[in-house]
Amino acid sequence: MQESISQRAITEAEAHPARTVAPSPGEPRLSVQPRRAPTAPSPWRRPWVWISVLVVIAAVVAFAMIRRTQSGAQTGTETQRTARVEKKDFIHSVRVAGTVEAVESHSISAPRLAGQTSGQLTITKLLLTGTHVHKGDLLVEFDRQVQVRNAQDREADYNDFLRQIDKLRATQDAARAVDDADLKAQVDLVRNAELEVKRSEVQSQIQAEKNKENLDEANAKLKQLRDTYDLKRISDKAALHVLEIQRDSSRLAMQHARDNSEKLAIKSPADGLVVINSTFQSSGIRDWQEGDDIGPGGPLLQVVNPNSMRVRASVNQQDIPEITEGQRVSIRLDAYPDLVFQGRADQVTAIGVQGNFSAKVHTFTVLFMIEGANPNLLPDLSAAVDVELERTPNVLVVPRDTLIHRDSKTFVRVVNGSSSQEREVKVSKMDDADAVIASGINAGDTLLRGTETSAPSPAMQAVSTAHN
Repeated sequence: MQESISQRAITEAEAHPARTVAPSPGEPRLSVQPRRAPTAPSPWRRPWVWISVLVVIAAVVAFAMIRRTQSGAQTGTETQRTARVEKKDFIHSVRVAGTVEAVESHSISAPRLAGQTSGQLTITKLLLTGTHVHKGDLLVEFDRQVQVRNAQDREADYNDFLRQIDKLRATQDAARAVDDADLKAQVDLVRNAELEVKRSEVQSQIQAEKNKENLDEANAKLKQLRDTYDLKRISDKAALHVLEIQRDSSRLAMQHARDNSEKLAIKSPADGLVVINSTFQSSGIRDWQEGDDIGPGGPLLQVVNPNSMRVRASVNQQDIPEITEGQRVSIRLDAYPDLVFQGRADQVTAIGVQGNFSAKVHTFTVLFMIEGANPNLLPDLSAAVDVELERTPNVLVVPRDTLIHRDSKTFVRVVNGSSSQEREVKVSKMDDADAVIASGINAGDTLLRGTETSAPSPAMQAVSTAHN
């Protein structure tokens, strides 16, 4: 009986694997698991798969390390500085620092206006540094509204005084004409009275006395008219003079306002190059520009002759004995290292001044004239001047930082493809920057620069001292 029930439960479980058959009461509970389909064996259980994966990972890691090594070697090669051995003239020189300035220059300042005691001037138009100008060209213009309005007001006052003078003259001319008529009429009365007096012989004594009284009265009135006539003319002249004084004062004020307005537009006094001065603002030191306010008399710009420039340098007392007038120099601008100008020592001061750090060390001012012109050659640029002291023609010259001093010998590293070879050389002359090679290398060889060096040997020190 039990075997029959168990067999039936197994059969139903196989027919319906997702359903659990509940046993009848009193029957034992059976747990029937569904039958699973057979699965294929996993490939990761095979050893050759793991071996292949490990080989691929090792190949990727090796390739990455090779690339990194090549990149590092290439970067190191690119950053290594080199220099080529040149056959040229070796120039032993001394270097001094200075500032470029113009030999011919015109300083332009903010104008001082007539009648102005204080106040700022606003820049409305300003040329840029490096602009070439001709004589008469506009350089800078300030805000002229106040001065133009003031000139117009003074002109209106002047015209008003002109009208007042014309009106007063017309009134005085009319009054003078009336006075002239009255005076002439009175003269006629005096003449008539004189005629009546002459007829007194044929008239009664009473009439004669009346005629005499009329004549005296006419003469007195004529004298009064003449006196008042002169006083009126003096008074008219004084009144007219007062208006003329006011007119002249108004004309001067008008002319001052016009002159002030014209002063606010400054034109170039000569042909040259515009150089804007620097000013200290809240943001730092910068050049003047449009919109800035400047006080009367403040330095604004310069118009310089670009064909006549020089360098003003301070030379210490150790180097000054080697510098004489007429020596050739090479001039380099710190702002433009690629530009090299030729020149000569023009003036050497005979009296030095005390240095800033020691009263025993003196400096001397030397002026070096620059030959040629360039748009970048502007005043106030810092410059380095190499004064030629000695010239050795047609020798092998290398930078001094290519030399390696070791065991009282001097070596250089010559580049050969991707590697370098150390060679011993002999140095005949040397200064602070370059060295002359007597033997050991040839022109055109490429040397490594900036190699680690020890202190120069006593012989090298003697060579360097002999040329310094």
